Amino acid sequence: MGYYDDQDGQRRGKENRRSGGKFGYFLSGLIGVIVGALVVALLFPNIFGKTNSDSSAVDSNSVANTSTSTAKTTKTVSLKVTTDITKAVEKTEKAVVGVSNIQKQSIWSDDMFGQDSKSSSSQEAGSGSGIIYKKAGDKAYVVTNYHVIEGANALEVTLSNGKKLSAKLVGGDKYTDLAVLQIDGSNVTTVAQFGDSDALKLGESVIAIGNPLGEEFAGSVTEGIVSGLNRTVPVDIDEDGTEDWQEEVIQTDAAINPGNSGGALINISGQVVGINSMKISNESVEGIGFSIPINSAKPVIHQLETKGKITRPAMGVGIVNVSDISAYQQQETLKLPTNVTTGVVIGSIENGSPAGKAGLKEFDVIYKLDDQKIDNTVELRKFLYEHKQPGDKVKVSVYRNGQPKTFTLTLGTASGSN
Repeated sequence: MGYYDDQDGQRRGKENRRSGGKFGYFLSGLIGVIVGALVVALLFPNIFGKTNSDSSAVDSNSVANTSTSTAKTTKTVSLKVTTDITKAVEKTEKAVVGVSNIQKQSIWSDDMFGQDSKSSSSQEAGSGSGIIYKKAGDKAYVVTNYHVIEGANALEVTLSNGKKLSAKLVGGDKYTDLAVLQIDGSNVTTVAQFGDSDALKLGESVIAIGNPLGEEFAGSVTEGIVSGLNRTVPVDIDEDGTEDWQEEVIQTDAAINPGNSGGALINISGQVVGINSMKISNESVEGIGFSIPINSAKPVIHQLETKGKITRPAMGVGIVNVSDISAYQQQETLKLPTNVTTGVVIGSIENGSPAGKAGLKEFDVIYKLDDQKIDNTVELRKFLYEHKQPGDKVKVSVYRNGQPKTFTLTLGTASGSN
């Protein structure tokens, strides 16, 4: 027989009642969760996954989407790029042509009796580039470098479309290294526009167009900047080891290679500002090329086209820049005022020359022609060639022993001096 405490029984009854209440709360909560889950499942079936058939559909769609995505990533995209440079090139490229120098060459061979026999054949001796600058009627005119056509027995021009035309030499000039050719103009569609080389600035973008190394690389385009202005390059015209000429040039780092000679140097507007002429070929030198300024070339081109030769005005003197003379000699020999650091020194005077007849002497320093200030030899030549003709009068202002004097002379015809 067991004994129990009444109070203990009461405690147990209360505990049983509390346990029963907790279970009821739990059961009703569980039922609520299940019902809520069923409602959500009915409304949003994708949350709880799909049947096997649904999964198959998803997989096939995924494959299709992947295939579409792959197709998109491998699609060729055509991008049309237009810049100031491409516009400039498009404007001028068809006016740049190839020029072939064809010469007769002797060929020696043994005949059937073992005797030497001589025959000749015409072959391309060299090639360069040229610029179509004018079309008049059924004729078109091409400017190129003189050294490109020198010694030619025949000339041939290749248009930008590959068509070859025979060319006639209208005229050439060794000193300016320019020549003008005439071709049939019926196939010419583009004529180059000349710009203003005097307006060029250091660092300005320029583009060279030509045929480096011949037709294989015809129409090549290189870009650079104006590296130097008013440069003069000494030229030995007759190859006797003595400099005969100081050629005025634009310096550029646009790549200029053999075959580019005679091609166009254009500005960002597609205007020709220079005629590519030469480069410094030295393993230790890179990116130094030269072009003839178009403003210097224009009067020469006009004379070659109309007269077939150049008749340049000359004073009959040998000259050098004051800036090339040491400060000591400027003071002791030339006796220049201390504030005078530019001008042109007369180093020699030809017998019977216009300068000699007018009374000019060696070591006179020219600082003005007419009313135009002259700082160097380039400016002197530029003034004479662009504004004067043989037979014209010119007023020459000089410093002689430090004192200003003025002379008037009648210009002669250039024979190699100024």
